Amino acid sequence: MSRIARLAALLEEPLLVAGPPYVLGGQANVRYLTGLQSSNAAVLVEPDGGATLYTDFRYANRARALEGFEVVQTARGLMSAIGELLAGRRILFDEQNLPHALYRALVDAGVDAQATSGQVEVLRAVKDEAEIEAMRRASSLSDEIFEALSKERFTGRSEKELAWWVERSFREAGAEGVSFEAIVGAGGTAASPHAVPGDVPIQAGVLVLIDAGCIVDGYCSDCTRTFAVGEVSERLQELHALCLEAQLAGLAAVAPEVHGRDADAASRTRIEEAGLGWAYGHGMGHGVGLQIHEAPTLRPESTDVLVAGNVVSVEPGIYLPDEGAGVRIEDLVVVTDDGCERLTQFTKELLTVA
Repeated sequence: MSRIARLAALLEEPLLVAGPPYVLGGQANVRYLTGLQSSNAAVLVEPDGGATLYTDFRYANRARALEGFEVVQTARGLMSAIGELLAGRRILFDEQNLPHALYRALVDAGVDAQATSGQVEVLRAVKDEAEIEAMRRASSLSDEIFEALSKERFTGRSEKELAWWVERSFREAGAEGVSFEAIVGAGGTAASPHAVPGDVPIQAGVLVLIDAGCIVDGYCSDCTRTFAVGEVSERLQELHALCLEAQLAGLAAVAPEVHGRDADAASRTRIEEAGLGWAYGHGMGHGVGLQIHEAPTLRPESTDVLVAGNVVSVEPGIYLPDEGAGVRIEDLVVVTDDGCERLTQFTKELLTVA
């Protein structure tokens, strides 16, 4: 069954699938349903399975090359144009993805637009084999880059320099782009989970946290490893070992019918027993696909239940600003019928770099 047909089966009223205009990488829901990578498109899906794809001159020829859609070329002001075409009709729109100004353009043109959310995301959360294969390739490329990175010199180079090395290497290895700006945090910088790489040269004796991913065939990879620069203290070695125990426990908990909050809880036990529960302040993981953050979520407040075909990150961390250290270890996994399959395979042992 096509993606449009699967979505139509969930609908009782027409749904306009759109998103913020001009986003990096295009509009994920439109791309998922139609295959069109565009920054200015929308698709109206009818409950009977009919679908109309709207876009402007810049993308119209590519849209017409797709099968299964009526294509309507519009002015660049997409929502105003769609509003005029659909005036007098009642439709649903996804309030999580359509900015208020674009909603107003529909309403002002005479459309009875009613808010809903999540239908396309529910479908996207369960990957088909082609999607999983793309993510295997992206993860394999991540493994190659982390392997090459482990042979690079860290001392004397800035976090920014290493981040650029990672991003450039992904591109040179054939990736379409990076999933997100590479995170490189050395010493105290790594004590912030979403560290911003700086200009200060990296010194020996610290841990360096590197979180990076790439895009292959539109799908993202996500991986984090923590390296030791030269000889590090026993305390830092113990922190890494503790984080690895937590990560392995989280991986073991990922399986069909497991609640996201329970998988998250499994990764916290050893860290909390060590008295460092306060230092693990984010969720264990999140869904990954066309976007680097999507459903389902693995965190304490999650109401999601895992099913086969979900692809999620498993990434506990420990962040100690007072000690000038941070550790995170992350793998990307696909939920299988009886557990999960690791997509990122690069070693998780504490490697020492120069």
